[in-house]
Amino acid sequence: MRNEEHKVSILDDGDESQLLKQYHELAELAGELAHEIKNPLSVIKMNAELLSEELSDTEWPGKRRAEAKIDMIGQQCQRLENLLRDFLRFARVRDLEMTPGNLNEQIDAVLRLYQAQADRDHIEILRYLDSNLPSVLLHSDSIQASLMNLVKNAMEAMADGERGQFIIRTYTTPRGVALELIDNGRGMDDATALKMFEPFYTTKNGGSGLGLPTARKIIQAHGGRISVQSEVGHGTKFVLEFPTPARLS
Repeated sequence: MRNEEHKVSILDDGDESQLLKQYHELAELAGELAHEIKNPLSVIKMNAELLSEELSDTEWPGKRRAEAKIDMIGQQCQRLENLLRDFLRFARVRDLEMTPGNLNEQIDAVLRLYQAQADRDHIEILRYLDSNLPSVLLHSDSIQASLMNLVKNAMEAMADGERGQFIIRTYTTPRGVALELIDNGRGMDDATALKMFEPFYTTKNGGSGLGLPTARKIIQAHGGRISVQSEVGHGTKFVLEFPTPARLS
């Protein structure tokens, strides 16, 4: 598999402080703008639904065409609502309140959510979790949201092929702990691997392009890093690494 790694640039304290301040200001502004868009969007969607109900009680030559147009309005409103939801989640990843936790428990909880889908799509989930894995500082809800995105992508990559195999492995590293997510799905080319963490880049119809960028931001907010290896027709491997604070080692 070819390897594409995404690392955080190292800045001096002054530059980093200024960038963080600018980021927080921009994220706050973007969040407020998204809320302002969300409110009128909800009104449009609600009135489209009301108009559809009124049309259902009448009969006239252009009824079917009008209903089709109203359905299109509703679908696009829903698409924009999903986009705003993903964008707000992306913008809100800031300072998280961390507590000691076990990475095995986090990934196991996520895998249980996808077990029914794996059974339906004939995907075998293999767990190789280090029982002596040390604790790390984490925010459970955020880290599970990040893992859910990665697991969902892996499931989708294997759903339309032959019997899939999904390997999950945790182990200790010199700096902390690592989690590997390995699938034998369709994989991706170098161009896709290079862009996959860029906001709004997507290869899925109707996708927001914010799932993987949000997952990376969450991992970075934990002081960690994520890298990917992938090859078309052979599958993809994500490696997540998290530091173990000295007091938890």
